[in-house]
Amino acid sequence: MDAMSSQSTSSAIPATGSDTSAVATTTETSEAAETDQAPRATQNRSTTPGSDAFRRYIGSGWAEHPEVLPEPRRQAQYAAARRARISELFPGKRLIIPAGRLAQRSNDTDFPFRAHSAFTHLTGWGSDSEPGSVLVLEPSGNGHEATLYFRERAGRDSDEFYANPEIGEFWIGPRPSLAQVASDLAVATRGIADVRSVLDTVDGDTVVLREADRAITDEVDAARMLLGAGSESDGTDVDPEDHSEDDRLDRDLSELRLVKDDFEVAELRAAVAATARGFDDVIADLPRITAHPRGERLVEGVFYGRARADGNAVGYDTIAASGPHACILHWTRNDGPVVPGDLILLDAGVELDSCYTADITRTFPIGGTFTETQRRIYEAVLEAADAAFAIVRPGIRFREIHATAMAVIARRTAEWGLLPVSAEEALQADNQQHRRYMVHGTSHHLGLDVHDCAQARRELYLDGVLQPGMVFTIEPGLYFQPDDLTVPESFRGIGVRIEDNILVTEDGAENLSAAIPRTADDVEAWVQRLSQR
Repeated sequence: MDAMSSQSTSSAIPATGSDTSAVATTTETSEAAETDQAPRATQNRSTTPGSDAFRRYIGSGWAEHPEVLPEPRRQAQYAAARRARISELFPGKRLIIPAGRLAQRSNDTDFPFRAHSAFTHLTGWGSDSEPGSVLVLEPSGNGHEATLYFRERAGRDSDEFYANPEIGEFWIGPRPSLAQVASDLAVATRGIADVRSVLDTVDGDTVVLREADRAITDEVDAARMLLGAGSESDGTDVDPEDHSEDDRLDRDLSELRLVKDDFEVAELRAAVAATARGFDDVIADLPRITAHPRGERLVEGVFYGRARADGNAVGYDTIAASGPHACILHWTRNDGPVVPGDLILLDAGVELDSCYTADITRTFPIGGTFTETQRRIYEAVLEAADAAFAIVRPGIRFREIHATAMAVIARRTAEWGLLPVSAEEALQADNQQHRRYMVHGTSHHLGLDVHDCAQARRELYLDGVLQPGMVFTIEPGLYFQPDDLTVPESFRGIGVRIEDNILVTEDGAENLSAAIPRTADDVEAWVQRLSQR
């Protein structure tokens, strides 16, 4: 589930380019830079004509495309409010928040682009965002002025549209104009080449989100080195090795997402609903899945189909863990069979076009009925999940959720004779024997990232006080490894996790995923109803 890096494989930011533009821009630029070299890995096989006659011919005879400016998308107003909040935390500081760039998969193929979550949070630009974009908050008066820099579409007077397979319209489809994005996101826009003026004027008050775009971070660091060298002679105090303000920006952008606004909650509800449909799809296809020697791959594929149909993609690599694979917490190889009589643990989430993701786990009997041992383990996990959910309300500490779930896990494993001490002794901080069977935590925040708010301070995360609008998972489990000699043979190779997405309300909590069957009886009925049609 860990996020993949967004290191650039494309060219650096150009030094020259299109005229600047802002919200009022309404005309398409005609000054896009010519492609000055063949894109990566094509020099030895390119057959694109380079003659003047061809360029003249392919550059003419195209219909006019009147520019239609969209109404601002719903999240634009929320993104503006978030920018205002981060502005208050960094008075007088220039903030650079890149989207990130395409990450290379192999040779000249890239992974699908997904912008950095902080960039998406502050702009409202989701799955349709442009690689290499940069949001800059420039100090102005008592706040900041926001400008979004991105590579706007090229005119037909350039060879980019047909000759560049990385960004050309004939290769990847049309890109929006500056004016269209300005209208869509309700933020000023400029061409990506103009971000050069920002990078060329880096000063001691410039702060960058370091992890988002390595190339931009390197440029900022290089400028700081020059400032540091100059400070020795002019008496200014600039330490190029001091990244504390960058780290604070990363932290504050994470903490800004701890409490979700109305738009975010609505998106998470929709992501959960789409994920529920994906689980239904998988169960309905169990006859085909169980007939294939790599049925786990089919589970993954069926769910992915729903994610692409109803959203952008999956929010993280799907865990389709059948039989003993369920004891491997992040089993994503998904190359095993799905065998009736076993359980399958499906941990999956649909990410919407807004980039908000669900994170749901259900464990169900492939054949439609739990064995006695499977049901006993399942119901212990469900008891832990229900106990944890029952205490959720504003004012408690996040860590109490885990402690409550662990009290049930310790009690049940002690009752089954698995522990060398009593449940009370196991729960002591210097013991924890029950954790042998559940080594992971019970909860994590959820939102734009499956493990959201990852850079938030511990005192606001694990030790934080719950507030209305927080969304997180509750996901206890029990995992009895196939070679674990501390458990009965009938337990070995059984793994169970039940994971729900929880919203803290004004007076308690709401289980956003409660409609997906949870009790053992309901799960059996669910599987039998859908898989045996």
